Amino acid sequence: MQKFIQVVGKINYWMLILLPFSVAIAPGPANTVIGIMIGTFLVEKLLKREKPTGVAWPLLLFGIFMLAGLLSFINSVDWHASFKGLTKLLKSLMIFLVYSQQVKDRRHFIKIAVACAGAITLTGLDAFWQLFSGKDFIRGNALQGAIGLPRATAAFPGCNALGIYLTALTPLVAGLVLFYNSLKARVFFSVAALIGSAGIYLSLSRGAGLGLFVSLLFLSLIKKNKIIIGGLLLVLAVYPLVMPGNIKAWVKTRNNNPLLVLIDPARITIFENTINMISQHPVIGVGINTFSKNYGKYKTQHAEARFKTSDTYYAHNNFLHLAGEMGLLGVLAFFAFLFFVFKAAWLAFKRHTDPFLKALSVAVCAGILAYLVNGFTETSLYHSRLVMIFWFLIGLGLALARGLKAKNADILKEK
Repeated sequence: MQKFIQVVGKINYWMLILLPFSVAIAPGPANTVIGIMIGTFLVEKLLKREKPTGVAWPLLLFGIFMLAGLLSFINSVDWHASFKGLTKLLKSLMIFLVYSQQVKDRRHFIKIAVACAGAITLTGLDAFWQLFSGKDFIRGNALQGAIGLPRATAAFPGCNALGIYLTALTPLVAGLVLFYNSLKARVFFSVAALIGSAGIYLSLSRGAGLGLFVSLLFLSLIKKNKIIIGGLLLVLAVYPLVMPGNIKAWVKTRNNNPLLVLIDPARITIFENTINMISQHPVIGVGINTFSKNYGKYKTQHAEARFKTSDTYYAHNNFLHLAGEMGLLGVLAFFAFLFFVFKAAWLAFKRHTDPFLKALSVAVCAGILAYLVNGFTETSLYHSRLVMIFWFLIGLGLALARGLKAKNADILKEK
């Protein structure tokens, strides 16, 4: 029995490492990895008769978030769809719970970080290959385009999906470059960060670019690196002068308005209609996982005069989408959960004495921040494939915080 438990634990160990790679390939491999990861976790815990430790507050806050989803059933037009929405939340809970419990030692954290760097490098190189050959080498996806410019997708279904994936993981490796002092590691992670940044540019995803910029600025401000801060501000000032002519012409059609450049008229219309939805069901929303089924009922003449939308849109904004489905109760519960995770990861950064774990803690904060910033123009929390990376980052942050608590407990025992 002991040998069987060891085998199960070893399988789980490697599934945790493979997840970032699997998401870069396709939904099927990613769901398979997650299924094995959760299954082996439950088997190991049952056989060892262990209970989850160090996650009381995250579980409580996420439980309140799920309760908000359950209350939203009151207004749901489709209970079957809403029940499916709750199962998605349960899957998210299991992803971050498994990571928070199973990643325990420095070597495991390092392997996961290396896997992230490898996945970014693979995805970025695939985007370059797609740019020159017309198809990506993983799934054979065709190159897409907009305003006369090519847009890479790599193995993802769309350009913005590629941007979301790379924007979540590129700050993670960039943070290790900035905060970890090992020369060999910095060179390795620098290459991955550069390829990931280039992949984001090839996607031409505005939200992804903004997420990357904000996360890098966050890291450089924490590091107090004036050179990088100046470089980022210089890029912001110079890029409008050197950007491709097609983009310059397109920006002029938006009257050089930064808001309209970042958020196109279609999204502004969707936002206005979503706000109308929220205003009519402000507390518990219209029902979890039923946004697109309800959207057509809340379109306004004023919004549709700007840009006509169909009756089954997503909000293209994580927070408006959440407020529409689960009301302000759901939004408050989600932000309370996020606040706890950020606080836990930040304390891990401030208090870890191991240089790598300290660097990884702030890098995880940057990755989550980039994902959330990008979420102002995307519904990435509702993308069944990409949301896995978000909960992976959440779990990694909680694992780093849990490891810190365990270390402090050991110190107290020694005393």
